[in-house]
Parts: sequence; C-alpha cells; structure tokens
Amino acid sequence: MSDKPKIAFLGTGLMGAPMVRCLLKSGHRVAVWNRSAEKAQALEADGAVAFASVAEAGANADFVITMLSDGAAVTDVLFGGGTNAMKAGATIIDMSSIAPSTARDHCKRLDGLGFGHLDAPVSGGTAGAEQGALAIMAGGEVPVFEEAVPVLLAMGRPIHVGPSGSGQLAKLCNQSIVASTIAAVAEALFLARKAGADPVAVRTALRGGFAESRILELHGQRMLDRDFKPGGPAVLQLKDLDNALDAAGEAGVTLPMTQQVRDRFYRLVHELDGAQLDHSALLLELEASQGSAGA
Repeated sequence: MSDKPKIAFLGTGLMGAPMVRCLLKSGHRVAVWNRSAEKAQALEADGAVAFASVAEAGANADFVITMLSDGAAVTDVLFGGGTNAMKAGATIIDMSSIAPSTARDHCKRLDGLGFGHLDAPVSGGTAGAEQGALAIMAGGEVPVFEEAVPVLLAMGRPIHVGPSGSGQLAKLCNQSIVASTIAAVAEALFLARKAGADPVAVRTALRGGFAESRILELHGQRMLDRDFKPGGPAVLQLKDLDNALDAAGEAGVTLPMTQQVRDRFYRLVHELDGAQLDHSALLLELEASQGSAGA
C-alpha cells in the first residue's frame, strides 16, 4: 500500500484529467469527482476512484485539489457542503484560475474551519498537464506550501510566490503576457500573409531570435494550421483578463495593453461565437476586424 498522501481531485476536465494521470503515475492514490460524472469515471481505467459527490471524494483525503472553471464554482464546491465531510487538517489546493480577492476569502474561511489552503494556479496548457511540466504559482503560508511540494512536483514546477492570493495574481500576470503575445503573433503572421511573404517561412525565420516564445512555437503553428481545438478556451482567457483588470483597479493602476486585448477577446467570445475555440483563435478576430478571411 502506498505511503503517499491520499488526494481528492475535484474537476477533471481538459486540464484536470491529465493532471490526475500524472499524480497516479507518481504513485498517489487519487479520488476524483466531476460535475459531468463520465469525465471522472473515465479516469478509473488509469487507477483513480470516481465518486458521485464532493463529500465522498474528499472524505479521506490529505490533500483536496480543485481545478474548476471559476471562483464561483470553487466557492460552491468548497462551501456548499464539501468541507463538511473533509478530514480535519486537510490541505485544500485550489489550482483553478480565480480572482486573488476570492482566493484570499477562501483562505480566511478555510483557516477558520481548520484547513490549510494554497492558491496554486498553473500555466502550460493541456500539453504541460499531460507532460507533468506545468508552471505552478503558489500563494499561501510557507509551511503549508512545503508540505504540499511533493504532491505538486508530480504535476510540474511549483514556486512559492507570496501570501494568500499571490498565486492567482501571478497567474493573472501570466495571462496578460500570454494574451498580449497571442495578439502580437497573430498580427505578425497576418502581416506576413497580407504583404506577400510566406507566413510559414516567416515563423520559421523568427524561431530562435528575440521573437521566440512558446506562443510563437505552439500557437503560431495553430494559427498556420487554423487548428483552434481548445487547449485553453477563449472564454477562460477572457475571464482571466477581466480578473487581471479588476486586480489592477484594486491596486490603483491601469493596464492599457491588457485592456485592449481583453476587448478583442470579448469580441471573439461574444460576437464571433468563439467562446470554446482555443485562445489562439484571436487571429480570427483580427481577420474579422479587417474583413479578411484566412487563406
């Protein structure tokens, strides 16, 4: 029998499912739950145990990991009865992307109930989740983080970035950079095509220079292939940009580039029916804004 801590993983969607598989490969015992039960049940073939309720999944867990769509979903799962059945002293690791203020509120409430808490959102997309190579940005108390490190290492590279809410703030910084870089790559490839160069060759020429990035590598290829099957849905990118702008407002600063790219994602999601397309589909918004179709 494994002497590793028991884990409950709540939310086994695009990101959660491969993260669970990494935990299982590292020898952890993992109980899983998802609102769409079939997504949790599919992981039983990999060694997970699926439960029909949050309470059942979390009852015996040392660590409870949430990977849900937004702050409201996390609040509902934790405080809609989920914590009532959880083991005293368990640590809740929220790996969802939510507002820093919501993460701080969760931490305060969980502390009052006797639970540890980390806000530990991730970056790296489904590829990083499958490879166990996610960037994990953790906020919370240092002793709680240090105890959780062996669990987090199964999924990627954990870095403690500050007190409660700091992990979410780091993720918003990440998402601002990601969105702005997606916009820049889309414009570069759009320009290359419209001005008469071969965009495939232009991307190859740029690789390895100062313009190199994971966005140019992965999402640039997606744009060339016009493959917008979601790794990171545009609707979630928009949610993160809204949270980033809210955090900026709380800090008394403005983020002009983030605001601009947020407005473009809003158009992609709400006017161009792109909510469930990959966030690299911002190229489609650029084309639509200039009456141009892809070639």
